[in-house]
Amino acid sequence: MTKQPFANLTPDSVLQAVESRGYLTSGHIMALNSYENRVYQVGIEDAEPVIVKFYRPQRWSVDQVLEEHAFCFELLENEVSVVTPLIDSEGHTLSYFGGLMFAVFPRRGGRAPELDNLEHLYTMGQHLGRLHATGRVKAFQYRPVLDVQHFGYDSVNFLQEHFLPESLQEAYSTLASDLLRRIETALVNVDSLKWIRCHGDCHAGNVLWRDDKPHFVDFDDARMAPAIQDLWMLLSGDRQQKTVQLNEIIEGYEMFNDFNLAEIALIEPLRTLRMLHYAAWLARRWNDPAFPMHFPWFNTERYWGEHILQLREQLYALEEPALVL
Repeated sequence: MTKQPFANLTPDSVLQAVESRGYLTSGHIMALNSYENRVYQVGIEDAEPVIVKFYRPQRWSVDQVLEEHAFCFELLENEVSVVTPLIDSEGHTLSYFGGLMFAVFPRRGGRAPELDNLEHLYTMGQHLGRLHATGRVKAFQYRPVLDVQHFGYDSVNFLQEHFLPESLQEAYSTLASDLLRRIETALVNVDSLKWIRCHGDCHAGNVLWRDDKPHFVDFDDARMAPAIQDLWMLLSGDRQQKTVQLNEIIEGYEMFNDFNLAEIALIEPLRTLRMLHYAAWLARRWNDPAFPMHFPWFNTERYWGEHILQLREQLYALEEPALVL
C-alpha cells in the first residue's frame, strides 16, 4: 500500500514543528481548508496565532519553494500586498520536521473580493498590474511553465491510463485531441505572447480584501504564464457581463502596466487546460484519504459523463470569437 504523504502529521507534531521555529504554542490548533498541502492555524502564547503550511512531499523541490518565497518578498518590496513567510532566527523561510518541508506565515484577516463589484475589479486590475510589472523583470529559474504538455497532454494521458471508464475512452480521446489541438493553435496565434511570473491561481479564494484593497495569498501555484492567467478567473456571468468586468480589470491594470489585448483570446483555452488539469489533479491525489472524503462525487460513472459534457461545451466556447473590449 502506498504510504500517505501526511500520515505522520498529528496535532502534536504540528505543534512541535512550530515550536522548533522558536515559538511557544498555546496548544490551540485548527486545520484550515487545504487539500494539496496541509495548513493549520496555531495559537501562540501572548501573541497572534500563526499559519503553518506543510508542503506535499515530492511536489516541489526545495529550490522551487524558495523561489516562490523570494518572489513574494520581491513583490512586497515593490509595494504589492502579499502575505510573505516569516523568517526564522537564522534567516530562513523554509524549515523541516518529520520529513516534511514547512513554512510559517502571519495570520491575516480579510474577506473575498466582490467580483460583481466593478470598483473591486478595477482595484484588482491595478494591483495585478503592479504584480505583473514585478513578474516581468526576470523569469523563474526553477518553477514550471503553464504549458499544453503538462496541463493538457499529461493530464489526459494519466486519466486514460488509470481512471477513465472503458466505455468512455473513445469519446474522451477524440474530444481531448480536438481541444488540445485548438488550444495549441490559439497560443501560436497570439502576437507577441510572453510568459511572465504569475500568481498562477488567482481566484477569489486566494485574495483577502481588506482596507479597500486586495492582499494576495498562497503562491503555491506560481509559475511562468501569460498575464491573462491571473485575470480570467475573476470573470463570471454571460458574455456581456464578462466583457464589462474585463474592461474594468484591464483599465485598472494599465494604470501600472501594459496589457497585450491579444491575450484575451486565451481565456477559454486556459479555462479548458484548467479543467483537464483539475480532473487529473483529483485522480493523482486519490490515494490521499482527504480526497475521497471531500470529493465523493469524483471517479463515478456520472462524474465522467458530466466531465465529458463540460468539455464538449468548452469545444463550442473555443470556437466562439474572443471577448472584445
